[in-house]
Amino acid sequence: MRMCGRFALTTPAAHLAAAFDLNSIGELEPRYNIAPTQTIAAIRRGSGKNVAMTVRWGLIPAWSSEPISTPPLINARCETLMDKPSFREAFRHRRCLIPADGFYEWKTDGDRKQPWYIFRANRAPLAFAGIWEERLSPEGEVLRSAAIVTTIANPALRAFHERMPVILEGDRLARWLSPRIRNLPDLADLFDPLPESHLEMYPVSKRINSVRADDARCIERAADGSQPTLF
Repeated sequence: MRMCGRFALTTPAAHLAAAFDLNSIGELEPRYNIAPTQTIAAIRRGSGKNVAMTVRWGLIPAWSSEPISTPPLINARCETLMDKPSFREAFRHRRCLIPADGFYEWKTDGDRKQPWYIFRANRAPLAFAGIWEERLSPEGEVLRSAAIVTTIANPALRAFHERMPVILEGDRLARWLSPRIRNLPDLADLFDPLPESHLEMYPVSKRINSVRADDARCIERAADGSQPTLF
């Protein structure tokens, strides 16, 4: 399972609009098991308030001649945003926020992999740093796509994976979206991993492994857990 390969977003649209300075985000169905290649909500800078849009999770560079069915670039390492042609122009001109309630990671114990749900301690929505692109589909339609930017994992999350999503808070959201900032060093401090104290986690059912599972049971604590585990 790839790092940050599944996440959830069930926060009502009105609450997201208030949290991310949006005029509107439209109607959103609660989603508990969002997987690569599916459509997701993303937020970009507008002329006044921020603007919500729908994108495909899995970035497709505008210049790419590969078919849309090619395995998607769902994550972009923060260290190589300016080095890789797939990410360079999107980082400079098309940064976005990807809202989520929480995300899933899998902990390996021998030959067993246990999924865990990771979320903000105060239950407020998360804002992943993202980059987005657009290109024409074979049918001539504009296809927008995005990737989640990752950084080194904080000490607690290293039990799952060496990487974690870049999670932004406070004035860092506006800095990430600012069109005036185009150089990686000017945003380097945004890539510090979110501290452990800001997050909680607990084990969930392995039904999350199936992309067909998408209901509230996905984020329920597994039967062998009792209270949310603080990092």
